[in-house]
Amino acid sequence: MSELPGGWTHFALKDLGGLSGGKTPSKANPEFWSSRDIPWVSPKDMKKSFLEDAEDRISQIAVDEAGMTLYPSGSVLMVTRSGILQHTFPVALTCVDLTVNQDIKVLRPVEGIVPKFSFYMLKSFGTEILTACSKDGTTVQSIESEKLEAFQFPLPPLAEQTRIAQKLDDLLAQVDTLKARIDGIPALLKRFRQSVLAAAVSGRLTEDWRVARMKSGEVDAPDAINFQKLSDICLSITDGDHQAPPQSDTGIPFITISAINDGVIRLEKATRYVPDSYYSELKESRKPQTGDILFSVTGSICIPAMVLNEAPFTFQRHIAILRPNTALALQKFMYFYLGSEQIKKQGLDVATGTAQLTVPLKGLRNFDISLPSLAEQTEIVRRVEQLFAFADQLAAKVASAKSRIDHLTQSILAKAFRGELVPQDPNDEPASVLLERIKTQRAAAPKAKRGRKSA
Repeated sequence: MSELPGGWTHFALKDLGGLSGGKTPSKANPEFWSSRDIPWVSPKDMKKSFLEDAEDRISQIAVDEAGMTLYPSGSVLMVTRSGILQHTFPVALTCVDLTVNQDIKVLRPVEGIVPKFSFYMLKSFGTEILTACSKDGTTVQSIESEKLEAFQFPLPPLAEQTRIAQKLDDLLAQVDTLKARIDGIPALLKRFRQSVLAAAVSGRLTEDWRVARMKSGEVDAPDAINFQKLSDICLSITDGDHQAPPQSDTGIPFITISAINDGVIRLEKATRYVPDSYYSELKESRKPQTGDILFSVTGSICIPAMVLNEAPFTFQRHIAILRPNTALALQKFMYFYLGSEQIKKQGLDVATGTAQLTVPLKGLRNFDISLPSLAEQTEIVRRVEQLFAFADQLAAKVASAKSRIDHLTQSILAKAFRGELVPQDPNDEPASVLLERIKTQRAAAPKAKRGRKSA
């Protein structure tokens, strides 16, 4: 057990009267649920740290007749049975009176223990609680109440509890603000990439390049931009086999849209395999080659992904495959072009269906493409790659910063409960004296009755 600062002591939740639980009122009785007067918390509500409501509500009749306990504002809730306990130990502080289901345990407010201090304390020790108190051999991850009630926590004097809670409020609010700003950057980067592609396909991205060529005498007039149908600048545009392919335990990977939904072909997401014999009999236009572009045409439409190597694979009919004519269009240029909002708009214009949009091959082949010279395509590709590389570098820095921020919260909490966040005051009543008084008061107090608000 770690050494504590002066004036602190160790305690267990059982010293405060232990934990209480909840239940689910009968679904067969509509009176228990119809009026929905009182929040009824289950693990799905525990995504928030401070609870003012719940997704489900029960009636006062349920509290009075179904043996429910109404817990007061300032209670600390803990999930003790749920699959999410494999990853985290959800804790929340109540801001209103409420009830809970059987998967939640409750620490009622106790005189001498600051509720928000208890909340932060349980959040801080979540990992240790999961390690020490998890129940073995259960289908659904759960916490043993007896072990949780016996778990040893550090307890500072009452005045220091208040100082710690206030300091954590201030610091963690700053962390949350920073996290919100960081979380907003990926969306900004996505818009940045789309603006780059919009500039590329409109000619704005290389406008200065065209002017410079004229001034230098390299060309007498701006290169003409030709508007052509997609089918005119591709050697082939087709899709996957419309018949369900034979399955095999090994062989050629068969992918669906989920393997390209981030714009990269991920063969490790192959849903199954097809025999080599099936693949060898496919038309050459359906056998991906380096530089071909896959394009989703059903569901999440208009996502391009470029084939970067000769590794064989095949795909479902919800994916189209385009083979650019490199005498007219650079493969990388076409990949960037097909990822633009201009193409997405054309896809939506020709798409059929409502529940699941589908871009028919005929509509895809008729997409309008503004095609500059090969020299300008080369410059466009260079500039887009340069700008995207900048965005990727920033995204990596954001991911690193997000990881540090995620660890910062736990670091601040750990510091608080080592006694390092706020100064100790030797004039504070020692926590050992406070704890003995709490034990004495709890021993003398009558037990809380069900169906009534807990004291």
